[in-house]
Amino acid sequence: MGAALVWPVVAAAGQLDSVHVEELTWTEVAARIAGGATTILVPVGGTEQSGPHMVLGKHNVRARALATGIARRLGNTLVAPVVAYVPEGSITPPGGHMRFAGTISIPEAAFESMLVATARSFCQHGARDIFFLGDHGGYQDNLANAAAHARSGSACRVHSLPDYYAATQTQYVAALKRRGYGEREIGTHAGLADTALSMAIDPSLVRPGLLGVAARNGSAAGVRGDPSRATAALGQLGVDTIVATSVAAIRTRLRTQANQNPSTQP
Repeated sequence: MGAALVWPVVAAAGQLDSVHVEELTWTEVAARIAGGATTILVPVGGTEQSGPHMVLGKHNVRARALATGIARRLGNTLVAPVVAYVPEGSITPPGGHMRFAGTISIPEAAFESMLVATARSFCQHGARDIFFLGDHGGYQDNLANAAAHARSGSACRVHSLPDYYAATQTQYVAALKRRGYGEREIGTHAGLADTALSMAIDPSLVRPGLLGVAARNGSAAGVRGDPSRATAALGQLGVDTIVATSVAAIRTRLRTQANQNPSTQP
């Protein structure tokens, strides 16, 4: 058998420093995996209405930014492109967020199949652990289903990470309450917590002049909560919580796997 081909990796320092698969060439990705970057994060967003004051792609921007922070904290981790098409309810007749213009919904089976194929693709390239990070609550069960399916008959370990989303509903909410904000104001969708988190990650996601309009129109405008007093500083509480919680949960999973299967470790 002939000698294996060695592909030179030549790129600007900024490119090689990226954790994003889509910003690297195939030879750069291969080199990173061979060098130990065998953990892959698959950020899952969604394209849905978030009131008149937040853009439809907020989940996509947040999922990418948070996955970036998590990957950098972990080290030896790459981030897949964001999954932006997710189940959002019935299309005809429209239900849930589909009642608002711009929302995109796909069938649950198609969504899960896409995730399974994504995980198996990275497994084929040498990844060992793939984690689904879901920024939206509605499809958490689908992530778990897809992870279980992808693990079947695979050499890879595929995980859903409910800790990522749970942090937004527990520790983050608790931190806001300690600062005097009530549950109704914090809200469950496009309220204070949701809006502040988006402000912290990218202020352009939010239309500040429409916060009052969103609050006054409530559910009729697709809002559950009151975003009027949302600030980037409050949202940073959420950013820090999500990243720290996710990093700790992933490290625990990886450590558990290493203890159970020491022969699979480098």
